[in-house]
Amino acid sequence: MGLLTDLGPWAWFVLGGLLLLAEIAAPGAFLLWLGIAALVTGVLAYVIDLTWQMEVLLFAALAVIAVLAGRRVAPAPGKASDRPFLNRRAEGFLGRVFVLDEPILAGVGRVRIDDSVWRIEGPDTAAGQAVKVVAVDGATLRVERA
Repeated sequence: MGLLTDLGPWAWFVLGGLLLLAEIAAPGAFLLWLGIAALVTGVLAYVIDLTWQMEVLLFAALAVIAVLAGRRVAPAPGKASDRPFLNRRAEGFLGRVFVLDEPILAGVGRVRIDDSVWRIEGPDTAAGQAVKVVAVDGATLRVERA
């Protein structure tokens, strides 16, 4: 405890800075709240003359409050998104029906969907026919006749 008493409030500023740096190095939004609690403890210790025991208790209380407040502010993990296929665009096409601009020959073809052209695999089908997406394999859509 000698270092804590020698540095006074600056120990809390250093601890807060180290915790914030650790949050940058290993993000998880947990050390962020502890770092903020340490910085607030440092400010209060600078303004109010506290014993080191009171500073530690103040930090503990602020850390609990900050973590609980952070959990309310941060989005819950696994929460449903309003755009579930944002990074899995091809999966959003499952079950949809599209009309072929060009035929599927030897099991391979292409289909225009919105502003993109997608590679498709399925039974040989003439242009102008409707196909339904039944599976996705990477960037390839597997189709069958609709």
